Amino acid sequence: MAGRAFVTGATGFLGRAVLEDLVATGRPVRALARSDGAAQRLVALGAEPVRGDLRDRASLEAAFAGCEVVYHAAGVNAFCVPDPRPMFEVNVAGSRAVVLAAAAAGVQRVVYTSSAATLDVADEPGRGRRGGSRRFLSNYARSKYVAEQSVMEASARTGLDVICVNPASVQGPGRTSGTARLLIGFLNGKLPAAVNGPLNVIDIADCTRGHLLAEEHGVPGERYLLCGASLTLRSGLALLSQLTGLEDPPRFLPPRLALAATACIEVVARARRKPTRFCREMVRTLIEGSPYDGSPAGRALGLDYTPIETTMRRTISWYLEQGLIVRPLPGFTDAAPSATASV
Repeated sequence: MAGRAFVTGATGFLGRAVLEDLVATGRPVRALARSDGAAQRLVALGAEPVRGDLRDRASLEAAFAGCEVVYHAAGVNAFCVPDPRPMFEVNVAGSRAVVLAAAAAGVQRVVYTSSAATLDVADEPGRGRRGGSRRFLSNYARSKYVAEQSVMEASARTGLDVICVNPASVQGPGRTSGTARLLIGFLNGKLPAAVNGPLNVIDIADCTRGHLLAEEHGVPGERYLLCGASLTLRSGLALLSQLTGLEDPPRFLPPRLALAATACIEVVARARRKPTRFCREMVRTLIEGSPYDGSPAGRALGLDYTPIETTMRRTISWYLEQGLIVRPLPGFTDAAPSATASV
């Protein structure tokens, strides 16, 4: 496809990367802007800004008119929020509105950014209810699961082609939130304690490329799990130590102790009526998540994943350029060491 593309969430980490790649191919690109400042940033990136809101379906239909494909990357990814309802409004209702508006506007295809977190869902006994219930590790995972179901139902009802992309934790230059906070904290010597569990990573460049390939090769109704490396947080921090020469790993807490500690933090935060950056759903996500295998999607889409060492080197270099690292990294070099023959 080479017609006009539309991107939602284009001022965010992933959406901006998708927009930049689309612009680089020479395609005309529109992007949703909710403010004048966002519109100015989108113009600087080479896109045509269109004012609108995910909560206003009429504005979406007008924005999508004349577009061949919509990349829906907008969403809220947050933990420990006192009220998850706004996150559900954006992730669920907003995503459904995008599909319905795209169908009404004559868009041919939607590439929907879901999340690998939708895979960490367990069916539990029904407790007297037919069909049982589902257990989610976080409100974010629940919102993305419900959103994905809603998007696919809207796709089936309207006949619009929707391809679902489910990225693991997207890392690379430009990311400072979520799991990246743990990496930055470790590199600054400010991660005294942690909990071990699966660490599933996709390089931002691979994730962006995977979205574009999903438009080109994706099968409507299918889900494509993008994951370039599946390791543990312990082994991930060990890799950072190897790359940087740092030798002060955190103390890894037993899961029960970590859950108890964050429960106390939540109680204190509620009593003070203040938000907290640490809570039980964050710990559950870290310790109970599943290792992911992104190779089937890689083969189906023709996507080659970047080695995790390369991703980490690129990311550390960007941290340093941005002044996010405040202490020396004695063993770090930008380039990977070249191989030499032993004699």
